[in-house]
Amino acid sequence: MTQTNITWHETTITKHDRCVQNGHRSCVLWFTGLSGSGKSTIANAVSNELYRQGISEYVLDGDNIRHGLNKDLGFSEHDRTENIRRIGEVAKLFVDSGKVVTTAFISPFHSDREQVRSLFAKGEFIEVFVDCPIEECERRDPKQLYAKARRGEIRDFTGIDSPYEAPEHPEITVRSDLISIEEAVVKVLDYLREKNIF
Repeated sequence: MTQTNITWHETTITKHDRCVQNGHRSCVLWFTGLSGSGKSTIANAVSNELYRQGISEYVLDGDNIRHGLNKDLGFSEHDRTENIRRIGEVAKLFVDSGKVVTTAFISPFHSDREQVRSLFAKGEFIEVFVDCPIEECERRDPKQLYAKARRGEIRDFTGIDSPYEAPEHPEITVRSDLISIEEAVVKVLDYLREKNIF
């Protein structure tokens, strides 16, 4: 439902002001990939290194968000889309606050990720495709989700009975089955430096 009797209220302190105070630009690193690909692990490792270097950062993780903000959503296509829409809006607020925010969400649908991209200024949305063959993800299966999906205990599981649409032109691709977490962190931070985020 579209609200009609509301007006955007401009704040006195702008995103630019916050970025100047922080000493770096803000952006969202949108980690996408199959369950078990290493999204959360790499996103947290990147965030840890940013923190170590004095960069104002925050991690938004899919499972954590579903414990609170999105606990009313299931895993139907409609609910997955709403999950990503909400987190896109939250990520936008974090970017407006001057932070480098890392997100770790399967976000399986191309159209949903592009809708989130449209919320941000050019260069602020950095799609990080954590590319890992499903066979390796299923071998890792840290939460035993693939095993449950194979037994029919979980429906609409991405990669098994629900599709994952891989990014066509991500800003960064990490082959998590071929490089270490440390190498992945270096790759992401090198990109941020190259784009003068910090």
